[in-house]
Amino acid sequence: MPESRTRTAVEAWEQVFRLQATLLRRFDAQDVWGGMSVREYDVLYTLARSGGRCRLGGLSEEVYLPQPSLSRLVDRLVGRGLLTREPDPRDGRGVVVVLTDDGAATQREIGGRHAAGIAREFSALSSDELAELERLCRKALEG
Repeated sequence: MPESRTRTAVEAWEQVFRLQATLLRRFDAQDVWGGMSVREYDVLYTLARSGGRCRLGGLSEEVYLPQPSLSRLVDRLVGRGLLTREPDPRDGRGVVVVLTDDGAATQREIGGRHAAGIAREFSALSSDELAELERLCRKALEG
């Protein structure tokens, strides 16, 4: 890869990383979480996106937390009645994490407020620019 392309790729990465870090701090500071952490909400959101059920190991890959940390977080959410743990019917050694009705309702409630915050943070971009940003991110992820 030519040096100028490498430099441009590094600069693009730095902007993507800076954007993500800045937005995560801003989202974390928003008063939308209802006493829940962003990480806890991410687990509820990820489960909602995957039909309300997911193996613990698969969930760990989706929320970018090591399994021991995720296990403790799931335990807290189980204690609050937002999730349950079930044995994996395909593999008795595995655990499936299941979103409860209360967990799904909590996710939808917080998700609506969070979505409004996301829209505010991207208000400087037009609808076409947002669509292009999404397309470029997907393309980069596809490799």
